[in-house]
Amino acid sequence: MADFSELSAGLDQLEKDKGIPKDEIIDAIAEGLKLACRQQIANRRGSKPENVNVDNIEVVIDHDTCEYHILEHRTVVEEVNDPDTEISLEEAQTKYDGAYKPGDDVVTEVNSLDFSRVAVKTAKEAIVQKIKEFEKISVIEEFKHKVGTIVTGIVERYVGKNISINLGRCDALLMESEQIKGEHYKPTDRIRVLVLDVKDDTKEDKLPRNGNEKKRKRDNGPRIRLSRSHPDFIKCLFTEEVSEIRDGIVEIKAVSREAGNRTKIAVYSNDPDVDPVGACVGMNGSRVNAVVSEIGNEKIDIIEWSDQPAQLIENALAPAKVIGVVADADLKQARVVVPDYQLSLAIGREGQNARLAARLTGFKIDIKSETQNEEDPGFMNFDDIYGPEEDEDDIDDIEEAEDLEEADNIGDVEDIDDAEEADDIADVDADADADESSDDSTEE
Repeated sequence: MADFSELSAGLDQLEKDKGIPKDEIIDAIAEGLKLACRQQIANRRGSKPENVNVDNIEVVIDHDTCEYHILEHRTVVEEVNDPDTEISLEEAQTKYDGAYKPGDDVVTEVNSLDFSRVAVKTAKEAIVQKIKEFEKISVIEEFKHKVGTIVTGIVERYVGKNISINLGRCDALLMESEQIKGEHYKPTDRIRVLVLDVKDDTKEDKLPRNGNEKKRKRDNGPRIRLSRSHPDFIKCLFTEEVSEIRDGIVEIKAVSREAGNRTKIAVYSNDPDVDPVGACVGMNGSRVNAVVSEIGNEKIDIIEWSDQPAQLIENALAPAKVIGVVADADLKQARVVVPDYQLSLAIGREGQNARLAARLTGFKIDIKSETQNEEDPGFMNFDDIYGPEEDEDDIDDIEEAEDLEEADNIGDVEDIDDAEEADDIADVDADADADESSDDSTEE
């Protein structure tokens, strides 16, 4: 009796390493043995395997011990037309020593050791192909749950300007467009990447055959898209570093990024007692520095999110100072005026600061300096935003009147003028009396 313990141990190890259920592997083995029987019968007949019907072949495998038996079912008939599915009554009664009658089912066991080399190869290829399919499905399901998260891999080699990365159960390419500008890696380096997407990369090739086109499937395994330049990579890094984000207290509302140069991130706090910007920066900048060190010292601007478009645009243009913002929420357009000396800072090198702010807010932003705004009166009128400016003399008079009203409880400004006039007259009369007294004294 054959020993199937090694086969069972091998399937257990395969399930552990590849994550393929043992029952599915056993089903694949059963299918492979059935195909081997088909090839064996085709060899005996001298026909093609696809012309052989093996519905009468049954493969029984014990899922615990992995002991298998190949059973061939044949029907007892008076006259045999198909020797592969039928057996004569005489042969059944004499060869298998049974009280058979027409219509009975004769079950015999097929010895797999009698299979030809071609039949064994057919079974092996079928089993290996099935295992590869199971493994591919298992990998796809595993990484589908990791889409939008960061995983760690090992750099294997450069394929052109792309990087081949070993993710454990499979390999994937980090394309040049998804790399951070200026980064370089060596084989065996550990690298953290964002899983963007997972697809089944099975394609059909058309091959000419006898003047006709025949399709053949080409299985390249699962295709996993990786990235280090995607804005979500920054979002995941901050989620790992900032506990308030993981707890849902602080939200990352928007991220705009030019990988390798600069990133702007807008954050919002659901708790009025928690400063979202301070939470992301951390004590002495510990949290943001941890993110910056992972992305190669790329600059990060953290701004506070606002539901008011004008305020959000003003925040997004940091570190530049803003004098005024007019935002059209319907057209998604905004006009911004900054001090003359802040214009270059607001626009940024090659327009980077303004470009990132526009991506972050979703607004098309037109920036001008104070001087440019004065030369173009139609660009922004501050009276429309803040109201007309009051004359300084009028403001002083009003404030003086208010002060007098509060001090003397006088209700009308005209009363103030009358009171002041009466005081002046009283002063004049007093001076006149004093002069008369002086004259009298002189005469005496």
